Amino acid sequence: MPQTAAPRLTPLEARIELDRLGRAIAAHDRAYYQDDAPTLSDADYDALRRRLRELEEAFPELARPDSPSRRVGAAPGEGFRAVAHLQPMMSLEDVFTDEAVAEFLQRVRRFLGLDETEAVDLVAEPKIDGLSINLLYENGAFVRATTRGDGAEGEDVTANMRTLAELPLRLTGPAPAVMEVRGEVYMRRADFLALNAASEAKGEKTFANPRNAAAGSLRQLDAAVTARRPLSLFCYALGEVSEAVADSHRALLDRLKAWGFPVNPRIGLCRDLDQALAFTRALGEERAELAYDIDGVVYKVNRIDWQTRLGRRDRTPRWAVAHKFPAERAQTVLERIEIQVGRTGALTPVAILRPITVGGVVVGRATLHNEDEILRKDVRAGDTVIIQRAGDVIPQVVAVVAEKRPADSRPFEPPALCPVCGSHAVKPEGEAIRRCSGGLTCRAQAVERLIHFASRNAFDIEGLGARNVEFLFASGRIKSPADIFRLEAAETGTLLPLKTQPGWGAKSVEKLFAAITARRRVPLDRFIYALCIRQVGEATARLLALHYHSLTAWRAAMAAAAAERDAARTADAAAPPGPAWSHLIAIDQVGPSVAGEIADFFAEDHNLAVLDDLAAVVTVADFAAPAAAGSPVAGKTVVFTGSLETLSRDEAKAQAQALGAKVAGSVSGKTDYVVAGADAGSKLSKARDLGLAILSEAEWLALIGR
Repeated sequence: MPQTAAPRLTPLEARIELDRLGRAIAAHDRAYYQDDAPTLSDADYDALRRRLRELEEAFPELARPDSPSRRVGAAPGEGFRAVAHLQPMMSLEDVFTDEAVAEFLQRVRRFLGLDETEAVDLVAEPKIDGLSINLLYENGAFVRATTRGDGAEGEDVTANMRTLAELPLRLTGPAPAVMEVRGEVYMRRADFLALNAASEAKGEKTFANPRNAAAGSLRQLDAAVTARRPLSLFCYALGEVSEAVADSHRALLDRLKAWGFPVNPRIGLCRDLDQALAFTRALGEERAELAYDIDGVVYKVNRIDWQTRLGRRDRTPRWAVAHKFPAERAQTVLERIEIQVGRTGALTPVAILRPITVGGVVVGRATLHNEDEILRKDVRAGDTVIIQRAGDVIPQVVAVVAEKRPADSRPFEPPALCPVCGSHAVKPEGEAIRRCSGGLTCRAQAVERLIHFASRNAFDIEGLGARNVEFLFASGRIKSPADIFRLEAAETGTLLPLKTQPGWGAKSVEKLFAAITARRRVPLDRFIYALCIRQVGEATARLLALHYHSLTAWRAAMAAAAAERDAARTADAAAPPGPAWSHLIAIDQVGPSVAGEIADFFAEDHNLAVLDDLAAVVTVADFAAPAAAGSPVAGKTVVFTGSLETLSRDEAKAQAQALGAKVAGSVSGKTDYVVAGADAGSKLSKARDLGLAILSEAEWLALIGR
């Protein structure tokens, strides 16, 4: 049946269709990649993928982390054993501008405590558009190959990798006893075109692009199929290694090449920012002439000891960044501006476009960021606009073609009322975002908050995605988070049983209830994140859990902080902050702005009622600090002050947090250690007045065994 054009769909309709497409494509992927038994024609499968991409481009805010567009093939099937990497395989932070590259270099300098006179050499490498691979060698012999997977473990594709002629099965010369070599499996453009031509001649499936071809070929259950596919390999890094092999990244690449690994010859050693940017511009100009696809350049700090000191964040290294090539642009007509309401009440303007192809993808919607940006660019309905896909992913309106503006166009007028509930839409002074004042009485906010509550990084309730939350809310089954955990008991009430509702079978209902039951116990950090407090993301929720340890302690401290903040606001004279508020704003990376949002949450009676309601149906587990075994500072609160000699302030904080310590920005009676460097000021004086333990930098390093 004919499909409604993506720009004409409502967000709810798009969400429902995306959910259906995701499940259908996943099933077909399992049939093709795991069972080698396709269940529909290639043309029909490609049509599903195209529709998925169309909807995700039109509604980028609805694209799920587990969308089929973000993976190739399926989860490990019976033919692929899941294997843990000895060292995690991290992803890279993406940047898109020269200014962002400069900021990356400044972050490196700040973290390492370097001044502007000390050179930070970078190795620049083409970012190959392929499939990441982890190769394990023991005593110089190839042992195992695994895909990246989720970063912690991947699929065992050893038999398939053995078919690559470029893979050395035994290394040339001495090698470490244990060594993980990281690289990229890819397919050259000429080989890709030849493979597709041969497949088409046989009436077989063709691949959409070289990356998909490489991934699909490597994940064949029959290694003989992989052997017939023209796969290539570049190696560029190490994971676990039992002994040091080089003191610089450039020297490491030379060692890899000497051992027999294929290493990309288009490598540059850049002495400063200008050289790095020049390398990227030159490579970008030659991009179409290369034998393989690339989508940017990776910069890596050259010194290995600096890489070690810089370490990593949760998912990305601090010592590397991917500079993506400029996005492709196109012109089209902006037909109208729609306003969407998010879970925090934010009113987000979205451009509804006359569909246009940008970078091989049909775009029908684009972000306008906020009303200030609309007014600054003077974007109007009916304008011809320039559309850009930032990083080839998120469509955005970057400029108006003024000479093509219709004579009757009118400037954009920010909405005074919420388009969903009709409540006043207000724009706080100093903020760029206009918000609905309806709170949880606004249907859009209520539904979005419930979706967030059940999402993967919050309570992670499988089967309770956006479509099901929408239905359960609309049918009156759930209105608040706690209702989710009463859902099974409510089945005996007056509503028709779920299993009798269209789209709900007895098995799916049974699985949903089981998933809900499995989440009746949740860690404190996930619980805090699930509450959807403004500015409290995963990282902040984790910091709060680390500092307060239990739900009881956190809730009592937040209520006290809110009361102290409100009392200070109404005091006739300026009063010093109370202990609870002082402790909260002293937490490193929290500060007054985030603390204010938390206080606002705890100042509302209906939010406290939600907490009481949840406490009756779920158990919140105390937070266990992820400290190293035997860490002497696990659970301790540490304040750094003054100039350190061997560590930068950022490096010292990261080091302490990795050992399970709580880092605070100010001194209080709850501080366990104050680490004082040169020129320490008021914090040191206060620590002495309070009789706290004061350590020199050398004493701190001795305490943590460094």
